[in-house]
Amino acid sequence: MVRGNVTRTSEFFLLGLSGMPEHQPVLFSLFLFMYLVTMVGNMLIILAISSSTTLHSPMYFFIASLSCVDICFTSVTIPKMLINIQTHRQSISYVGCLTQMYFLILFLELDNVLLAVMAYDRFVAICQPLRYTTIMSPQFCITLVSVALLVTNIYPLVHTLLMDTLSFCAHVRIHHIFCELYALLKLSCSDIHTNELVVYTLGSVLFVIPFFFISLSYMHIFSAILRLHSSQSKLKAFSTCSSHLAVVSLFYGALFGVYLRPSSSYTIEDSVATVLYAVVAPMLNPFIYSLRNKDMKGALRSLLGWGQLSS
Repeated sequence: MVRGNVTRTSEFFLLGLSGMPEHQPVLFSLFLFMYLVTMVGNMLIILAISSSTTLHSPMYFFIASLSCVDICFTSVTIPKMLINIQTHRQSISYVGCLTQMYFLILFLELDNVLLAVMAYDRFVAICQPLRYTTIMSPQFCITLVSVALLVTNIYPLVHTLLMDTLSFCAHVRIHHIFCELYALLKLSCSDIHTNELVVYTLGSVLFVIPFFFISLSYMHIFSAILRLHSSQSKLKAFSTCSSHLAVVSLFYGALFGVYLRPSSSYTIEDSVATVLYAVVAPMLNPFIYSLRNKDMKGALRSLLGWGQLSS
């Protein structure tokens, strides 16, 4: 059903989280702070892992890969928003908007798949420790990440091609800080049933299946931990998974809260929820993985020279 005046728009307007001028300096400072913390935190994680030989293991390889994705994820969105606030311009070109949407979905998928791969890594480490080095070989880990990178390009490519066939109403104001999929679909004057069908079919394969894979892995992990006789062994085994579980909970809590509903029910409040997985989660991930990990904290101290100062 056609709604309003149809136009082949050349640009969209990102209204952000608030249209009140007095809020813009606060939002600029807040998001600039979060972006800098995200960049510095994830870069430190990558440098610590690459510089410390004790962290050259599959688990840390995947953590470094996740940090790379989080850097790209936030860099697709926050800089453009900061520029818009600083220049008092809300526009983004049509091509720029679709490009931003493409990379947002791509890096969101990569986060999703990497979390599933990391769950499998923990499953092998706890349930099949004697075969860990054989199964999780460097070649296998690199292959997993490479295949993930190739496969996750399918979904954003399909959505970008489908989005390019839609017409948009004259009112092309996006109540968001970036070109989010549901926010764009809600603006379309065309029939979006095909787009929503892709979300619930192909999207389920690439988003929900990794979540169930993570759940299945942890069912086996918890079962193996409960069979351990020593409480100290149980605590040690669980501590190797606690950071990953915290990241998974934060990521999927916000993700499912927004995307497991029709795009027609998308509200401005949902744009705040998407900030959790697009901005807050990438910022917190380095702290979650480093604060509860002695090897990571030791590598960070060595990287920053704190170990030499304390000695």
